[in-house]
Amino acid sequence: MTGLLTLVALVALGLSLALPVVVKPLLRTLGVIDIPNDRSSHSTIVIRGMGVAVAVALLVALALSLATGLVAVDRSLILIIICMVGASATLGWIEDFRGLSIRVRLSAQLLVGVIGTAALATTIDDSSYWWVPIGAIALATYINAANFMDGINGISGMHGLVVGLFYSLAGVLSDQLWLTVAGLVVAAAFAGFLPWNLGRGFVFLGDVGSYLLGASIAAIAVTGLLAGVYLEYLLSPVLIYLADTFTTFLRRARRGERLYTAHRQHVYQRLTDTGLSHVQVSILVSVLSALTAAAGFVLATATAPLAVTSSLFAAAVVALYLYSPRVFRALARRRVTDRA
Repeated sequence: MTGLLTLVALVALGLSLALPVVVKPLLRTLGVIDIPNDRSSHSTIVIRGMGVAVAVALLVALALSLATGLVAVDRSLILIIICMVGASATLGWIEDFRGLSIRVRLSAQLLVGVIGTAALATTIDDSSYWWVPIGAIALATYINAANFMDGINGISGMHGLVVGLFYSLAGVLSDQLWLTVAGLVVAAAFAGFLPWNLGRGFVFLGDVGSYLLGASIAAIAVTGLLAGVYLEYLLSPVLIYLADTFTTFLRRARRGERLYTAHRQHVYQRLTDTGLSHVQVSILVSVLSALTAAAGFVLATATAPLAVTSSLFAAAVVALYLYSPRVFRALARRRVTDRA
C-alpha cells in the first residue's frame, strides 16, 4: 500500500510540475490573463488559469488511486469527490475564459454542493439528507473563501499543501484510507504549482485553480464529516482562511460597501501593505494555519483541561493573525523612525 500511495502522490506532484510547460503557451494564446485592479497585489499583466494543470494532476492522481486498487474500500467516496472537484474546476475555468455573473456562479456552486452531498448521504450509512443544505453551503463558502484569499503569490499553493497534509494525517488517525489518499494528492498537486507561481516567470492559478482548491478542501471535509471523522480534524486547518474571509466580509458590510467589488481589505493584503513580501505573508498564513490545525488535532481527543488549553491556543493564534497588520505596521514605523 505504501508503494502505491507514494506512486499516486508522485503522479500528482509530477504532473503539476510538468503540465505548465504545455498549458502556459496555450493560456497565452487564448488570452487568459490577469489585468491588475484595485484588489490586485501585482502591477503587471500576468497569465492566469494555470489551475488547469493542477486540476488535471489532482484528478488524474485520484482516478489512479481507484484504478490501481489503492482505495479498495469507500471507492465511491473518492469518485464523488472527483465529480464535485471536477465540476467546480470547470466552473472556474468558464469564469476565467468567458466570465459569469455572480448569481450564475453562486447558483452553480450550490448546485454542485447539493448533488455531491446528496450522493454522499445516499452512499454513507446512517447519513441524513439534512446534511445536503449544509454541504452545499460549505462547498460554496469555501470555494469563495479560497477565491478571495488567492491574491498573493504562494498563498494558495501553500494552503493546499498544509491542509492536504493535515487531512492526510487525519485519514491515518481515523483509519480512513480514502482521506489519507485524497489529502496527500491535494498536498502534492498544489506543491507542484509553487515553483511556477513563485518563479521568475510566475503565473496565477486563476479562478479554475482557486475553485479547485476550495472545492477540494470542502468536498473532502464534507465527506469526512459524514463518514465520522472528527470535526476538529476537518475544521482546524482552515480556521485562518475562514477568519480572514468572514471578518473582512463583516467589516465591509458594516461600512455599507458593495461586497463583491474589488478591494484590498483582507488581512493578508494589509500585511503586504506593511512591507512584507508575498512569500513572507504566505509563509505566515501557512504557519499559523498549521498551528491551529495542530491545536485542533489535540482538541479532538483531549481530556477537559487539555481541550480548554488547545481551544484557547487556537483562538489566540487566530486573534494574533487578525491583529498582525497593526503589529507589523507599528514595527515598520519604528524602523523608519530609527533610520531618521
